[in-house]
Amino acid sequence: MAQVTLKEIADILGISVTTVSKALKDYKDVSEETKKKVRELAAELDYQPNAMALSLRNQESRTIGLIIPEIAHHFFANIINGIILEAEKHGYLVIILQSNESFDLETKQIDLLLNKRVDGILMSLSNETDSLDAIRKIINNGTPLVLFDKISKMVNCSKVIIDDQKAAYEATEHLIKAGCKKIAHFRGPLNPQGSIDRFLGYKRALEDHNIAYDQSLVFICNRISSQEGFDYAQQVIKDHPDVDGIFCITDLVAAGAMSYFNKNGIKVPEQIAIIGFSNWPISSLLTPSLSTVDQPGTRMGKEALGILVDEINAKKKKDPIEHHLVQLPTKLIARNSSNKA
Repeated sequence: MAQVTLKEIADILGISVTTVSKALKDYKDVSEETKKKVRELAAELDYQPNAMALSLRNQESRTIGLIIPEIAHHFFANIINGIILEAEKHGYLVIILQSNESFDLETKQIDLLLNKRVDGILMSLSNETDSLDAIRKIINNGTPLVLFDKISKMVNCSKVIIDDQKAAYEATEHLIKAGCKKIAHFRGPLNPQGSIDRFLGYKRALEDHNIAYDQSLVFICNRISSQEGFDYAQQVIKDHPDVDGIFCITDLVAAGAMSYFNKNGIKVPEQIAIIGFSNWPISSLLTPSLSTVDQPGTRMGKEALGILVDEINAKKKKDPIEHHLVQLPTKLIARNSSNKA
């Protein structure tokens, strides 16, 4: 059924389109009797304002673009939940796009959102992102941008993150205090800031506890997969049989490592203690249960959306936009995989 227009209402009532429009907007120069007739007929015909026309008139779309590396990831799923919950409070719809950790796809998605004239963009960068030209295009376009989780320090915008260095330091220190003397690190790719910071936190914890840093004990997980955790665990046992602790970039990688150890009769934590990162639901269900670092995903989503809405409103008022860096707290959760006692 075709959508009812203002002209159709005007023709039925024998009045002008301008009068119908003013009546629906409660203008004072339209009589109460006319307003009543217009509203009743509009309700009867289920008249809906043209959203596109309103957007053009108000210069806003009431939509927000979200580019995220992986929707199926538990941590990112929590972030999406937080963003949508907060967006609904402010009357925004969210367009969710998944980059699949691909820089090329991420670049196309940025262009798509800019062409859709979204009011603002939320992004967590892909692992492949090694150029910031597309990100700067958002800023040069005047579209408010907030980066979260996987960010770049080279981009001048608001950011919502955790203190990855501090969290990784505490995770590595936890293994040291559990009695580990030789600790490997299954790290993430070289580009993302979070991956860099977790590596630096691991390295600093070793140095602060007088444990020599050994580059051969650092293994790069480019896909951050359970298979990489499985394969690197096998390599550690083969090349470094005296390793007694592993700090993994995520719980998924740690789960892969534990799978190898369990299949090959290597006792966790008695022979090798393990700690992951993110506190996925699987971490408490593994055998033994996995020690990890809890990240506040839902809160991160809410904070990022709230900041973005503030910047959108400031832009509408032509007020100066003040960028913020928000660091959310993490919590180390010690479970059986690191309890050598």
